[in-house]
Amino acid sequence: MVGRVLFRRRQLDEIAAGTVTLAFRRWERARVKPGTRLRTAVGVVAVEAVDEVEDVSEAEARRAGAASRAEAMAQQRPGRLYRIELRFDGPDPRIALRAGEPTLEDLRRLERMGPWAYEVLRAIAERPGVPAADLAADFGREKRPFKADVRKLKELGLTESLPTGYRLSPRGRAALESPRARLR
Repeated sequence: MVGRVLFRRRQLDEIAAGTVTLAFRRWERARVKPGTRLRTAVGVVAVEAVDEVEDVSEAEARRAGAASRAEAMAQQRPGRLYRIELRFDGPDPRIALRAGEPTLEDLRRLERMGPWAYEVLRAIAERPGVPAADLAADFGREKRPFKADVRKLKELGLTESLPTGYRLSPRGRAALESPRARLR
């Protein structure tokens, strides 16, 4: 999943319901491309098409969740105008993954990441909900690269993001309790 388009929660709910199928953004260059799948608070949103346009029609504004063309245009910043066709693509697959047991391949993959992976899992287990900046500082690291590493663990279904900080998922707890983890 590549790219980033930010949506308000109301917009995400409307995308999930199928009532919003377009978004408009002003960028210097397109930040997403067709085929991009965005993980959001409501699930996965697929980008079907991205086109640079000159204007927004009344019908397009309504498909973007705006009451009128004027409302849709008022929300735009300077830059090139892009129309992004969207489709709700189902729940975030990491949610189901979090509940399962880690496979032997998952544990091997975790080991290949290096000792930092188990250290970070242990830190999150000991201090759920601690801000990423504080956890990063405990490791003598900058926040952004630390968060990138936590996202790698999240991809394996081992962690969950909280409004502030993280916690281990059931899968993450099982990975830490595995005999392989005790050797690390």
